[in-house]
Amino acid sequence: MAGPAGDQPLDAADRGRATDGASVRELGAEDTTSAWLVLGELRPALDSLEGFTAELVRLRDGHGYRLVGAFEGETLAAVAGFHLARNLAWGLYLYVDDLVTREACRRRGHGTRLLAWLEAEARRLGCRELHLDSGLQRTGAHAFYAAHGLEQSSLHFRTTSPGR
Repeated sequence: MAGPAGDQPLDAADRGRATDGASVRELGAEDTTSAWLVLGELRPALDSLEGFTAELVRLRDGHGYRLVGAFEGETLAAVAGFHLARNLAWGLYLYVDDLVTREACRRRGHGTRLLAWLEAEARRLGCRELHLDSGLQRTGAHAFYAAHGLEQSSLHFRTTSPGR
C-alpha cells in the first residue's frame, strides 16, 4: 500500500521497520503509559492511567484486544488497537477499535505504516476482511481511510439506553 510522499509500503516481511528510521511493533505492558497518552488524543474519556490499564487488561483477557504502535525513534507517534472477530456476514475479520496519530506527529506516514501492519496481520491470521468504524465528525480520518483503499460499506447505529 503506497501512501503520501515519503511513505514506504510494508509487506509482512517488513512489518516493524521502515526505511526512514520509523518502526512499527506490537506494544507490551512496558508501553502502557505511552499508549495511554497517545490514545487519549482520540479517547479523552480515558482520563486516568489506572483506569486505562484496568480496561486494557479486561479487553486483552476477555476479547483478545491488542495494541500496535508506530515509533519515531524511541517516541510512540501512533497507536492502533484491534481484535479478531467472526460473524455470519464477514467470516473471520480484524476489527480496528482505535487508530490515532499524535497531533504533533501527523502527516509523517505513521497511520499508513499502522494500516499496512494491520492489513499484513489480518492476512497472516487468515482474515477475510479488515473493518473499522469512524465518528461522523472525523472527516479528515475518512479522507485518510479512503485514500488508503478502505471503502464506506455501511452505517453504524446505536442506542445509549438499551431496552427502552
